[in-house]
Amino acid sequence: MEALGFGNVLHNGKLTLAIKTADGVLLGAEKGPPTVSALLTAGAEATNALLASARGADLVPEDKLVFGPCVDQPEKIICVGLNYRGHAEEVNSPLPNAPMLFSKFNNALLGHGGTIKLPTHEDERFDYEAELVIVIGRPAYRLSEADALDAVFGYCVGNDFSARGLQFRTPQFLVGKSCDGFAPIGPWLVPADKVSDPDKLDIGCWVNGEQRQGSNTDDLIFNCAKLVSYASATMTLLPGDIIFTGTPAGVIQGYPDDKKVWLKAGDDIVTRIAELGELRFKLE
Repeated sequence: MEALGFGNVLHNGKLTLAIKTADGVLLGAEKGPPTVSALLTAGAEATNALLASARGADLVPEDKLVFGPCVDQPEKIICVGLNYRGHAEEVNSPLPNAPMLFSKFNNALLGHGGTIKLPTHEDERFDYEAELVIVIGRPAYRLSEADALDAVFGYCVGNDFSARGLQFRTPQFLVGKSCDGFAPIGPWLVPADKVSDPDKLDIGCWVNGEQRQGSNTDDLIFNCAKLVSYASATMTLLPGDIIFTGTPAGVIQGYPDDKKVWLKAGDDIVTRIAELGELRFKLE
């Protein structure tokens, strides 16, 4: 049995490991790792053992699943600002000399099909940011760019959802980036060997069916290897850590002031990345 993706779904009232195959979705064995984060911590042998034990198991149709975030307990959620040339141009910012790192917390994680409750008591300037997300698969410290991608387990679709008023209230982005549900990821974590080239993937975002972003990860200023190498230079990356790699042009923040129409309750957001799938969430 070949795993095309790993995810977390709600099953019998708890978050449960799910494995996407060509024929359907396998729910994790009772004695195996309970979630994706546990699987990543356990390592490759646990993954292989789980797949071997699953032969002949009943499969579940994907459209019957209720998803949680495809990585459930990252120690670190690292985000990168101004990492597409087109996005830097639209907000009239010079290209950075080094990756601009900031963070989110685990409360921001949200699964495919989830709903963000907008904190309208604090802000009204809500914005989407379609992003490729890197997921680390083994401990990594001071990796060269040549070796950096060897530490990557896989990739998933993400959206660095943002409250712009809060984000720019101070020089620190955190408060506008880490509200509850502001880091949707999924539905599937796709293994790295199933992705042809993470630096050459079409990426886009749609709001209520209207395309707002459309680009390719070849517009990244700092590519995936550079980001992993740079982050690992000063901190040990651990299995399950995730890196939001930045967003392309087309965000509302980049519009002229008279064209900015911020997101609102009832909006439906779709993020798509080639080879990784489609992430949907709603606002209320």
